[in-house]
Amino acid sequence: MAITPQKSELNREFIEQKKFTFDMLSDPGNQTAKSYGLVYALPEDLRKIYLQFGTDLPKYNGDDSWSLPMPARYIIDPKGIVRYAAVEPDYTVRPDPEYTIAALKELQT
Repeated sequence: MAITPQKSELNREFIEQKKFTFDMLSDPGNQTAKSYGLVYALPEDLRKIYLQFGTDLPKYNGDDSWSLPMPARYIIDPKGIVRYAAVEPDYTVRPDPEYTIAALKELQT
C-alpha cells in the first residue's frame, strides 16, 4: 500500500489513471508521516517553483501546511515492530524493490 497526504478523491483518480493494483491511503495533515519523523515543510522559494509547475500542495492535500513526507518504505510486523526501513530525503532516489522483497523473504525464515 501507499500512504499519501493527498485527499482521498485525488488518490482514487490517480489509482485509476495509473492503473495501480495496490491501495493508496490518505494521511490528512501528514499525521502518520509525522509519527515516523518523515515530514518536511517546503521553504517559500520552493513553494513558488511548485506553483509555477502547477503543483498546488494546499489544493491537493487539503491544508495549508506546504509539507510533504519523505519517500519511505517500511515492513511492519503484526505486532507493530518495524522490521525494515528505507528512507530517502531525495524523492528521485528510490530503493530497488528487490531489497524490500529480500527483506520480506528473510523475515519469513
